[in-house]
Amino acid sequence: MKKDRGSPFPAWAVLIAFAIFAALSAYLGFEPGTRSASNFLSFVKSMTGLLPPAFLLVGLFNVWVRRETVEKHLGKDSGVRGYFWAIVLAGTMVGGIYVALPLCVVLQRKGASLGVLLTFLNAAAICRVPMTIFEASFLGVGFTVIRFAVSIPLVILTARAMSSWLGEGFRITGSAGNKS
Repeated sequence: MKKDRGSPFPAWAVLIAFAIFAALSAYLGFEPGTRSASNFLSFVKSMTGLLPPAFLLVGLFNVWVRRETVEKHLGKDSGVRGYFWAIVLAGTMVGGIYVALPLCVVLQRKGASLGVLLTFLNAAAICRVPMTIFEASFLGVGFTVIRFAVSIPLVILTARAMSSWLGEGFRITGSAGNKS
């Protein structure tokens, strides 16, 4: 079996190249480079505060929530209730896609249906409470209600179509999706 070697450049080499670029930018006064480094450090700081607690909660969810519970509420026989819970879970979740993807892997391992998982991922991108409050305050409640009335059915229809096309046996592959 052929071993996947991944990227031709190791991650540390890219990080070192970026650090050299940032240092040269600061030394030479290249403003786009220093701004890029500042944005990168700001991103690292926010992710360092967000990801460890989020992964801890995903791990606790994996240990504490029984497979039967996930299958009952999010499994292939959950019906409309599964889509409802996927939207509620995604809407109240903090961390966006950085947390949604690991949680999606755990939900799939615990028996959630593919349609519900795809609904969860899409809803994590468009239905989060902080984003909705921000949107309603700037664009108005009417716009927000119309957007939800249009986007939520489209999320569910798209998820159902994709799960039908991919088949319920579709599994997340790669090292994160493999059972250890």
